[in-house]
Amino acid sequence: MTIPRSIQIDLSATLYYHCMARCVRRAHLCGQDYQTGQDYSHRKHLIVARIKQLASIFAIQICAYAVMSNHYHLVLCVIDQDAHSWDDEAVISRWQQLFSKDAKAISTYSKQEAEYKIALWRRRLMDISWFMRCLNETIARSFNREDSTKGRFWEGRFKSQALLDEGAILSAMAYVDLNPIRAKIAETPEASDFTSIQDRIKLLAKQLKGENSIEKICNTAMQPQHLMPFANNRVNSSKIAAIDFSLYDYLQLIDSTCRIIREDKRGAIPENIAPILTRLDLNARTCMSMVKNLQNSFSYAIGHTDVLMNFCSQHRRHSPKGLSTARQCYIAVA
Repeated sequence: MTIPRSIQIDLSATLYYHCMARCVRRAHLCGQDYQTGQDYSHRKHLIVARIKQLASIFAIQICAYAVMSNHYHLVLCVIDQDAHSWDDEAVISRWQQLFSKDAKAISTYSKQEAEYKIALWRRRLMDISWFMRCLNETIARSFNREDSTKGRFWEGRFKSQALLDEGAILSAMAYVDLNPIRAKIAETPEASDFTSIQDRIKLLAKQLKGENSIEKICNTAMQPQHLMPFANNRVNSSKIAAIDFSLYDYLQLIDSTCRIIREDKRGAIPENIAPILTRLDLNARTCMSMVKNLQNSFSYAIGHTDVLMNFCSQHRRHSPKGLSTARQCYIAVA
């Protein structure tokens, strides 16, 4: 049975969500389509451009993304305080970039009607469902026009998973960033096209010239504007909303996980990675299975057993899929 969005997306439980949409019939409509022989790879650029555009409009930041040939993944964070800080003109301006006719009509409304509309738009601009709607509808209409066809482009509504703790956020981001490597279409994170990890590494590489210490430069490096930054020293000093672990730690974990995922490489969790995972209550020996099989292991929420059961009880659901995986991958929390 379909789960209502009110259960899947609850900002009082978490601001972080893993979202995914897949092309209809799992066809490779954004890559090399093996059925028709046509190459639609140029569409990946358009999807990435639209994701970045929406991130600049909505009070929602992108933690990670990966655009594949027949689906895409996003890890999103709702920054609700940003939306509440916008004045009315800022809300109208942002909405106009999405629905110009709707926004221009605001001048014809009475004061009460205008206030209602602005409040409604403000709520929608921090709503993941509206973010995904503005992404999927625009992409579907554009590509259907290109193909001179009608009907569905995506197989259905987008899927989402609530990320209930830091371990879930880290695992979901790694799962998304390593999608091309899991699919065996890239060998390294920096070679993984149309991913957030490639964006982060490319920008970091430009700043590494003449600097011997990668850890040092990671703590002060500029990070991609369209991506939510990690909580490095520069971010902490400016009190910007940030992912609550360091870029250096994340890159180390991505590199180690990449080696383990690749069958042609001998890999193991290095000793310096274990403390990072322990701080997030993750079991260093078993958490890689969670990163590799995130979607299959969990249903509409991800986290350790306590937060999963609490999330479930608050929304009057039966025990969620993933409890056995959580028991294996998380350290028992006292």
